[in-house]
Amino acid sequence: MNLVKWDPFKELEDVSSRLNRIFWRVPARTETDREMLAVADWAPSVDISETDTAYLVKAEIPGVKKEDVKVTIQDGMLTLQGERKQEKEEKGKKFHRIERCYGSFARSFRVPDDADENSVKAEFKDGVLNVTLSKSEKAKPKQINVSVS
Repeated sequence: MNLVKWDPFKELEDVSSRLNRIFWRVPARTETDREMLAVADWAPSVDISETDTAYLVKAEIPGVKKEDVKVTIQDGMLTLQGERKQEKEEKGKKFHRIERCYGSFARSFRVPDDADENSVKAEFKDGVLNVTLSKSEKAKPKQINVSVS
């Protein structure tokens, strides 16, 4: 019988990893607005910023092909969907650790009222998806000169 040294920190790391996988699952909207919800396998990290003229959504999705990414905007919701496919098993190849997440992903964000849903641009480069939502003309601030009388 072989003795195996117990590592309590390894156990904590495993539990933490499992909990992260459970709580990072994000429900995705379905194509038809039925009550059914699809659960994503993982969720990419996203940064959302704003300028005077637009909103910018940056999502990190390395290892995902452009053809496997879908960006939609409907009823005031911007949805990023896609899939990272796992490498197929090759004969004679052994994996010692798999930490990257694979499978489908979906992230949805409420579009601000001043965003123009008809002027959405999406660009995919170097594993980063950039989605730009222009602000509507009526929402842009106007400077008004005040005269002193």
